[in-house]
Amino acid sequence: MDLSYDDVGATRGRLPDGFHHIDRRVPIGTGRAAYEAAVAGLTNWDMHRRAGLRVESDTRTADTGATVVLRLGPIRIPCRVVYVIDETHRAGFAYGTLAGHPEQGEECFLVEMDEHSASDDDAVVYAHIRAFSRPGRWFTKVGGPVGRGVQQLFTDRYIAALKHLAGT
Repeated sequence: MDLSYDDVGATRGRLPDGFHHIDRRVPIGTGRAAYEAAVAGLTNWDMHRRAGLRVESDTRTADTGATVVLRLGPIRIPCRVVYVIDETHRAGFAYGTLAGHPEQGEECFLVEMDEHSASDDDAVVYAHIRAFSRPGRWFTKVGGPVGRGVQQLFTDRYIAALKHLAGT
């Protein structure tokens, strides 16, 4: 199954025109332990579960090429992981929409630790979510701003889940 948009990987840089954009970076904890706990919960799909979604993935963790179908009640939300970031102070992944997803676009979920702190134990840990999307199905086209409201609600839920996973 092919991705339902053309700008694959664009959440790494400038978000493409013609889409609704999200770019939120919020502190979720402090220190290496909080960072590692949040990264583990993000990459094993716990963030999505804690946000209220059912997760069906062909891999235990978010690996490049993995397919995941998120479910919200009867709504299927199929995605494919398009890239993974695994650095000392930044980790996460982005997935893109597949046919049948209510939207078209890409969403990147990162956990970042301030690398300019005096020590990792004092470093602030952030959740960083970047996305671009536009309606992909008839009901999201008809719903207009309601779809953006749902996306904002889930961005808030993802951040709350990462705060919880980080231990704050």
